[in-house]
Amino acid sequence: MSSNKHMPPDEVDRRIIKKYPNRRLYDTKLSSYIALSDIKRLVMDHLHFVVVDAKTGDDLTRSILLQIILEEESDGAPILTERMLANIIRFYGHAMQSFMGSYLEKNVQTFMDFQSQLTRTTQDQAPLSLMHGMVGRYVDQSTLALTEMQVQMQEQFKKQTDQMMDVMRLKR
Repeated sequence: MSSNKHMPPDEVDRRIIKKYPNRRLYDTKLSSYIALSDIKRLVMDHLHFVVVDAKTGDDLTRSILLQIILEEESDGAPILTERMLANIIRFYGHAMQSFMGSYLEKNVQTFMDFQSQLTRTTQDQAPLSLMHGMVGRYVDQSTLALTEMQVQMQEQFKKQTDQMMDVMRLKR
């Protein structure tokens, strides 16, 4: 009997990639060394994986994904402009950092869903009105994510104002 029986499906199916001090990546499922391009292929194929430091066991997945993004940004037409990157950097350490991360994640997911729908629609050669409706839904979802972020920001500002007033012993 496998001990994987009690693990969530994502955990059972997740590939383990070990990163060694010599910067080589080892895919434990294939029992062979792989390159960053192979990791990119896992991402493109929607396969679950984790990259761990072979010596310490630390999770290095985000670091590897950032390396892939850096390579992609350097190779061709970048997605992330200098202005956008500078604005993202400005959010680090800011009170709104966590909101920005979730906002970006929701918007990118919404865009990916829209792209998937558009691809299916184009293959079916659907009428233009259907595509117009999909664009409208994308705009609506994007607006909803922005509205949620604004509500979270208002709540955060109110909380900070209340804390500041308490420290200054001011009453409302």
